[in-house]
Amino acid sequence: MAKTDYKSVDEYIAAQPEALHPILVRVRSAIRKALPGAEEKISYQIPAYKMHGGIVLYFAGWKQHYSIYPAIGRLVEEFKDELAPYELSKGTIRFPLSKPVPVRLIARIAKFRAKEVAARRKV
Repeated sequence: MAKTDYKSVDEYIAAQPEALHPILVRVRSAIRKALPGAEEKISYQIPAYKMHGGIVLYFAGWKQHYSIYPAIGRLVEEFKDELAPYELSKGTIRFPLSKPVPVRLIARIAKFRAKEVAARRKV
């Protein structure tokens, strides 16, 4: 049975198949650089980044892809051209393991989400 009580992002990454480790480390690094003030935590048993009182972004590794969440509303519209090569469904962006990690795109998405969360908290 798979472990489902991760205490840290390091533990989460270490528990994934070894081939995923460098990919997930790059995704994590892109998010952390884009959101230097974010709290890194585990939520819903996957890595999450919290700022401005809310979760900005999640990521997770899978057998054939890795994903970032949430991909909804204005985010999908704002990045529609750049997201065209990737699979989107139910608030998820799926990136294939066979392609390079789009670190700049992930960083821009993280910053966009941080602004969304901050704006929502001001209302």
